[in-house]
Formats: sequence, structure tokens, C-alpha cells
Amino acid sequence: MGSGNGRAKLGWNRALLRAGERVCVAVSGGADSTALLLALVESNREKAPLGLVVSAAHVHHGLRGADADADEAFLGALCVRLEVPLTVFRVDTAERQAAEREGVEEAARELRYAALRGLLGSGVVDVVATAHTLDDQAETVMMKLLRGAWTEGLGGISPVVQGAESGRIVRPLLGVRRAEVEAFLQERGQSWRDDATNLDVSLTRNKVRYELMPVLRGFNPGVDSQLARMAEIARDEETYWQAETARVAAQVLLPGKPVRGGGRAVSTAVGEQSCAVEIARLAAMPSALRRRVVRALARSIGSRLTAEETAKLLALAGFGGVAEITGRSGSRLELHGGLRAERSARELRLWRQTKAPV
Repeated sequence: MGSGNGRAKLGWNRALLRAGERVCVAVSGGADSTALLLALVESNREKAPLGLVVSAAHVHHGLRGADADADEAFLGALCVRLEVPLTVFRVDTAERQAAEREGVEEAARELRYAALRGLLGSGVVDVVATAHTLDDQAETVMMKLLRGAWTEGLGGISPVVQGAESGRIVRPLLGVRRAEVEAFLQERGQSWRDDATNLDVSLTRNKVRYELMPVLRGFNPGVDSQLARMAEIARDEETYWQAETARVAAQVLLPGKPVRGGGRAVSTAVGEQSCAVEIARLAAMPSALRRRVVRALARSIGSRLTAEETAKLLALAGFGGVAEITGRSGSRLELHGGLRAERSARELRLWRQTKAPV
């Protein structure tokens, strides 16, 4: 459908926003975020506008030198022309990398979202909108598949993330192809900034984008939409399983460890967290639920399991076929982060030291 001046609209998901909300668009200067900002501003000029209060936020990551400064200048000029307030955050990505031992992409993402969540937490805005597209969704799902993700990982990028206290992050362009975004901008004569690092195929996402996805489209031209649909199904599945697992875990997880004569010692060694589940209770569960309950067991003491570790714990409990692990009583395992597991005649117990004993 065309706009009032005959130009095509961008098909962003209007159901994610409510009339009169204060919406801050996270802008990098790239095509996607430039188009989203422009589309939201244009929506306020329609015959039946949502009446959004639009602003923008940009995170300068302290990388790429003069190019990053030029991105900021471009956005400053664009927001002045559009009469949109712009907030700029300056962060030190290299410092975060060194402190947290993260990759540059992970460190930049964590700093970026910390800044955006800060806006929401301050109450200055109701919603932060990011410009992830359908292409981004497909690439994300493929990256998760390659890493061996669980169901929640295969859900990819969620259209809505509710803030811990207030506000939410939305992705209105998740149903829009990157080519549509660029056509929208070209029709309006609107330029954008290209980040040279987006062409660096030593970075996993770029390698997936420029090498893997073109091959997959050779098998199925609609693979991006197929992966996005799979992500939607995975999110629905995970929503169900989270509720079901929480319900069952509340009934079967046992804090602490058993003591002679019956009962449990919830207070264990100083700084130690411990939780268990009865083998018989696990045996009565379908495998899909059993797997999730074991993962919930680890989460109850502050640990997260990989797929490999989950398989090892199930084998320790007597389920599955990890060859080097026996399910005999008294068997033990040591996992990452100081997490330990023990199989007794009745239970599978996990524990970890959270701080050194005094």
C-alpha cells in the first residue's frame, strides 16, 4: 500500500506499539535503523497516526576511530532534519573486553543493551525499538544451530522483550527483508552509513551472512522465511515448556542433601549450594521433561548446562548413553564453573561452591 504521497510504506509491525507511547529508536546509522527511524516519523504524518513520541539513541563504542565519529555526525544531522531528539552514549568496548574476556561483538552488544535498558529504567521512554530484520533473524537462528543451541536459542530474536522493571524492547522490522529496507530508503533519496566491519568474514555473523546463507538460498530461496517461522514455533514451544518445567520442578527438586535418619540438611558447607532430584521421579518423566528438569536443577543453584553436560548428567542418573559415564551409585562428575554432581542410590545431586570457606 502506498503512502499519501505515493511512496511505498515500510511494513513494520504496528501491533508492537501503542498510541501515544514514547519510542526511542536504537540507531547505528546503518540502513536498517535509519529506515526504522524514518518510518516511525512518517507514521506520525499519516491520516490516522499513532501519535508516537519518537526519539533516537546511538551508542558510540569507542571503536573504528574516525568512521565511528562520522556515524555519530551523520545521525546528528539526520535527527536535526527529522526534528527527533538524539541521545548519544559513549562506551569503552576495549575496556569491557579486557575486563570480561569477551569477544568484541559480545562486549559491544552488552554495552549497547545496558545503555538502552538504562533509558527504559530511567522512565524517559516507554519503549526501545531496534531494527533487526528478517535476514537478521535467519542468520541468528543459523548461528544458534551451528553452536548447538537449546529450544530457547532456536527462538532467535524475540519480537518483544519485557524489561525487568518497566518498559520493553521491540523489533518492528522482524518481518521485513533487508532488500525492502534499502528500497524504502532509496525511494526517498535517504543515504545511510556502511560499517566496514560488516564485511569482515572472520566474524561469525558475517561469515554466515555472506558465505552460508547464499548457499542455503540456492537450495531454498525462501530459507530466510522458513528459519524465521521455525524461530516463532521454537519460542511458542519454549513458552509452554518453561511454565511446565517450573510447575514440575517445584514439586520434585529437593534443596540440600539427605541426612541419616531421614530429612534433609538444607544448610550445607559455608558458601555451598546444593539441590537434588530423586532418580525414580526422573524415570517417570518423558525424556523431554526429564532433560528440562535436570537443567532446572542446575539453574536452581546458579549454573547453566550445555547440551553435552546435560547428556552427561542424564547418563550419570542412568538415562542415555554417554559411554564413559556409569549410572552406578557413588559415581561423580565435575563440570564447568566448579559444578559437581553425584549419583546416590536414590538421587542425582548437584552442588557448587559459591565462595571459599572462611
